Amino acid sequence: MASVMTNVSTVEQSYMTGAVECHVDARGVATVRLNRPEKHNAFGDEMIALLTDCFRFVAAENSVRALILASNGKSFSAGGDLAWMQRMADYDHAANLADAQKLAEMLYALRTIPQPTIARVQGSAFGGAVGLISCCDIAIAANRSRFALTEVRIGLIPATIAPHVIDAIGPRWARRLFQTGERIDAERAEQIHLIHEVCDEEDLDERVELIVGELMKNGPLAMRAAKKLVHDVTASELNESLLADTSERIASIRVSKEGQEGLNSFLQKRTPSWIQGESS
Repeated sequence: MASVMTNVSTVEQSYMTGAVECHVDARGVATVRLNRPEKHNAFGDEMIALLTDCFRFVAAENSVRALILASNGKSFSAGGDLAWMQRMADYDHAANLADAQKLAEMLYALRTIPQPTIARVQGSAFGGAVGLISCCDIAIAANRSRFALTEVRIGLIPATIAPHVIDAIGPRWARRLFQTGERIDAERAEQIHLIHEVCDEEDLDERVELIVGELMKNGPLAMRAAKKLVHDVTASELNESLLADTSERIASIRVSKEGQEGLNSFLQKRTPSWIQGESS
């Protein structure tokens, strides 16, 4: 996968790999799609490897401005594929550990993409799919979407996805949903902050595109720095060291090439250079 994804420019490009599709449009917006609609986009080791390659490609490609995570078919993802789970049931502890680490690495690759990421969710999102959604910065869902952490129904726990899901919905709701395995609708998912916004399914692409439009107005490097800022501040204690660090960050970005362009374009009442298709 990664070997064919090179030299991305502002020219629209697509990459078809069977279980996963990656498309980069002329704006630099990458769309990664789960592509097993006949299996409700359930994932196994092959899809996990392909997604890992896609996410690492996006993270390393400076010309990519944003990522949309989507899927083909009626469901976002049913979680783990039955055949994959059957193989895991036959693995010993060492093989299960290695398999779990690959899933953890895929989720980490998505979570740490420096560009903004958007989950476009339709239909069902169960098990590990909730982890994928939780790893994205922004999540938009169709009103008929349903969500569940069903691992306990088969005697398991949502361990690998737990850090991301708990970060999204908080420990109190995680305690409930991890233990009940119940399904929740899109409205409840929005209430507990798993989803940012709910809309009619026919409006889903439009709502995602509106978010992309907002992102494309912003400095690419500034968005990366803002995303890292949230991560670092959340992981830090509020003290003099953190105050000094945040002061250093704003001072550095103000004098950077992009920061200077943004400030000057604002003061000069012109369009900044990173907005394509508009005259300055």
